Amino acid sequence: MSISERYRDLVQETEVLMKKISTDQQLQGADRAIRVIDQGLATLQEQLERVGEIPRMRFDTELSPVLLNAHNLFDRGRLLLEEGGCNLAAEKVWDVQKKLYRLLNDL
Repeated sequence: MSISERYRDLVQETEVLMKKISTDQQLQGADRAIRVIDQGLATLQEQLERVGEIPRMRFDTELSPVLLNAHNLFDRGRLLLEEGGCNLAAEKVWDVQKKLYRLLNDL
């Protein structure tokens, strides 16, 4: 699977996760965490259309900052979820973070 396909899959998976998290009644007190994770998703979505047009040799310089920024936002959101006792949601965010980090390592 190409980098751009993996990137698109990551964004799609994160969108699905955000829909679940934002509608979960047990996470209603986790508004700050949801906002932070949503910022990470928005960071990834900004490059979604463009990712297929980036030449392979420029993936590292163009996508690394985006992926690192999103990873940091997801990490902050995950920690906020853990602090709020929302461990299941935090685990799902952690799974997304691991995929993001693997993608970053493959650049």
